[in-house]
Amino acid sequence: MQTTLIKTMQPEQVHPDNTSSHSHLAKALALAAMSLGLGVVQLDITIVNTALSSIGTSLGGSVAELQWVVTAYTIAFAAFILTAGALGDRVGARRIFIGGFAIFTLASLACALAPSAMFLIAARSVQGLAAAILVPNSLTLLNHAYADPKARGRAVGFWAAGASLALTAGPFVGGALIALVGWRSIFLVNLPIGAAGLWLAWRYAGETPRLAQREIDLPGQIAAIAALGTLAGALIEGGALGWSHPLVIMGFAAAAVIGVLFVWREARATQPMLPLSLFGNRMFALTALVGLLFNIAFYGLIFVLSLYFQEVRGWSPFATGLAFVPMMGMVLPANLVAAWVSERLGAPQTIALASVITAAGCVALLHIGSDTSYWAIGAQLVVLGGGLGLVVPPLTSTLLGSVEKSRSGIAAGVLNATRQTGSVLGVALFGSLVGGANAFITGAHASLVISAAVLLAGAIAIWHGRAKEGR
Repeated sequence: MQTTLIKTMQPEQVHPDNTSSHSHLAKALALAAMSLGLGVVQLDITIVNTALSSIGTSLGGSVAELQWVVTAYTIAFAAFILTAGALGDRVGARRIFIGGFAIFTLASLACALAPSAMFLIAARSVQGLAAAILVPNSLTLLNHAYADPKARGRAVGFWAAGASLALTAGPFVGGALIALVGWRSIFLVNLPIGAAGLWLAWRYAGETPRLAQREIDLPGQIAAIAALGTLAGALIEGGALGWSHPLVIMGFAAAAVIGVLFVWREARATQPMLPLSLFGNRMFALTALVGLLFNIAFYGLIFVLSLYFQEVRGWSPFATGLAFVPMMGMVLPANLVAAWVSERLGAPQTIALASVITAAGCVALLHIGSDTSYWAIGAQLVVLGGGLGLVVPPLTSTLLGSVEKSRSGIAAGVLNATRQTGSVLGVALFGSLVGGANAFITGAHASLVISAAVLLAGAIAIWHGRAKEGR
């Protein structure tokens, strides 16, 4: 058994009553806090998607504005994750993790009280900032608690299982709450979860070593927000204004210029928020790429399917939530078997397999139409959920294992930044494809083709990289 994190803590950081710090129970409860941190982040994704139609009816808004309700969260999530990971390395992941839980809980309350769409979008941005704090620092705490690769792989599986439960329960709970109380209640459910996570982290999580020399790359952070926000804006407005509209073209050009400036800054900064040297490790670069591509497909399709069930089929939020339950319900069992599969096939092979399985599910959905029976697409949705559950644990464990432990915070940040960037791009692009008048099904088919293509590209990349790595 590995030495517990408590032994590495500063004396003043150990709670005086924490007499069970060295016990297995304390370690398990600390892992529960980390899992809740990821779970509450994922819960808001699925719950909000089931509420899109209700939010649009209550506050007003087009498809583009509903895209912003979703993407405001993921833009902040993706843009701030790297800084949040570095901040955890600098002042201690436990402190930052607890602060993130507090901000997320308060922002959820603000979302529930939102008087307008713009207020809701702003509050969702703050939620995304808090999510950016929670996820990488929960992984940093996990990585320091489980040094053995096999033990870490299993712990990552349980960590991801918390998100799986949230993904599974989110649509059903969200649909039921909307039907019984209204869409505002979907944000209030975060309050007790936040309180539980705060207490468990404060009581049982051990602090990580502090790297006081770790600096915050403010110019890089500003450039990252500007580049991602501009790109998302161009993609979203492209569907509303047309892809040849001058403002859309200017948006893409500005995103490209700012992106180049971001890379230029990171290549020259003494302590960049995104150390480009990390990508010199083949498996690090490939796992980050697969994370980006997988999220483009999966979360982009979640947005499209949510609108399909509610706007095209005219289903209620509760019926929409029920429609997603089999899909999300497959994530947890796939998470739990992912470590077993990885130990036998190898992590890169498992990642490639999960990508191919998910791509096959996308291709099998191409027959979907405005009157397609749910029973004709249910199996394909289950395949998509199983692919996500199978890919996350080996993807996470492989990336963390490719860097030194002292850089686990920034490595976790890179993985989640690339994944959330994929979510932003998927929702923005696919939402624009289905947003045109009388073009939803055509846009949905295009989204499925793009999803299958990027997933297969990820599978080929990781498989080819595995072969080169083994030479």
